[in-house]
Amino acid sequence: MKKETGALNQGLKLNYKRTFLIGFAFFGILLLWQVYDSWCPTFLTDIFARRMYNISSAELKAGDPDKILNVQWIVGIIMACDNLAALILLPIFGSLSDRTKTPIGKRMPYILVGTLVVAIAFPFIPLFFHYNNILGMVIMMAIVLMFMMMYRNPAVALMPDITPKPLRAKANGVINIMGYFGGAFATVLGIFLKLSDYINSPDQARNVWTIEIPFIVASVLMVISAFVLFLTIKENKIAEEIKDEMELGEQLAAVETPIDDDKPMSKANRKMLLAILAAEFLWFMSDNAIGTYIGNYVIYYLNSVSSATMFLTIIGGVASVVGFGVAGIIADKIGRKWTISSGLAVTFVALVVMCFVTPTGQATGAHGEYAFPSLLFVVWAVKGFGMALVHNCSFPMVVELCSSKKIGKFTGYYYTASMSAQTLTPILLGLVFKATLAWRALPIYATVLTVLSFIVFSTLVKNVKAKKVPNAKGLEALDSGD
Repeated sequence: MKKETGALNQGLKLNYKRTFLIGFAFFGILLLWQVYDSWCPTFLTDIFARRMYNISSAELKAGDPDKILNVQWIVGIIMACDNLAALILLPIFGSLSDRTKTPIGKRMPYILVGTLVVAIAFPFIPLFFHYNNILGMVIMMAIVLMFMMMYRNPAVALMPDITPKPLRAKANGVINIMGYFGGAFATVLGIFLKLSDYINSPDQARNVWTIEIPFIVASVLMVISAFVLFLTIKENKIAEEIKDEMELGEQLAAVETPIDDDKPMSKANRKMLLAILAAEFLWFMSDNAIGTYIGNYVIYYLNSVSSATMFLTIIGGVASVVGFGVAGIIADKIGRKWTISSGLAVTFVALVVMCFVTPTGQATGAHGEYAFPSLLFVVWAVKGFGMALVHNCSFPMVVELCSSKKIGKFTGYYYTASMSAQTLTPILLGLVFKATLAWRALPIYATVLTVLSFIVFSTLVKNVKAKKVPNAKGLEALDSGD
């Protein structure tokens, strides 16, 4: 077995093969989130429409569409309650995994248990919805979210566990690309198994397999991804092999003051951490608002076929892959701060354009849906690229501020900020919908929050670059190790 040697003499180089394999963890995460975010808000909208008005959401859309907006605040509360549980559990599992020692590593036990429970529970969400059992559906959603948190924090912490600090932006790009491949599986299914066809059909004509298959496929692929991860990533062995590289990475970290576990966090590093988390909270408020409500926005406002949402996801995903591919290179040139700031500025432009998108009015399809406004595809591509720059560099900036002993804990901080945003934003935007009765409030809301995050990040976060290291060249650069 070939070992990675000579790191101190030859400089640091990213092990792309190993990073790709770690990406299977993120593959499972985005696969599940894509299905969850694309289907569940519409499930909740339909089931609460029945509870409040005794008719389906499709009948409301045809007769009194404003009532659809009236139930969005309840949809937001349910989505937020799941996120609230995640907000509590993510830091707990992060800290626990930091202190865990087992023959298979400190993260792997949480990944395997979380995957098993989620894979079993996930397909029950559409089943309970189909039979109009709101209690069963919400309980299954809660179980999935709670055990996904057991999986998510340790899975994400795997990358910085075994990647030196100066290389984490590039590594994060690789694992995010893997994650988007996971989301693509669910997206393709959504194109052929149209949720809008199910929602717009009479009760007796609704085919449960239309909504069940994506959830089953997500569960199966998630188990496969965890199995691949378990077979290929031996945490303890890798940690021992790259000990010298990790130490060199600590010396070259992009921090104002050196990290010392035996001393309190420095004032400068603490200020940096809080500023990053505050800006992250705001951009997740914006991004999650779009992600949570875009399915309903397409079905109930644009009156278009739901598969258009999946095409949006594909286009945004392709643009994101490009963004993840170049973000590390851009960060090497201008620093992570200005890479993120540029991403927020690009996203702002896309959201401003979205504010002016309206239904086309041209009927098409079996249920009289309108033609989908093509401008929104451009918006999604630009937004996907911009947010890829943001997400690629933000997590490495957070874990840059801790030692290898606290990666799970600081990963918990990162997800505390994001999940706090995802807890608050569905409720807040749901109330905005209720007050304005206007779906166009969605892009306006997201635009305002993006501007605020840009202001906080660009003014309070310093652009500290990692110290230069000699790059591997030639044949050596192609040697990814075993």
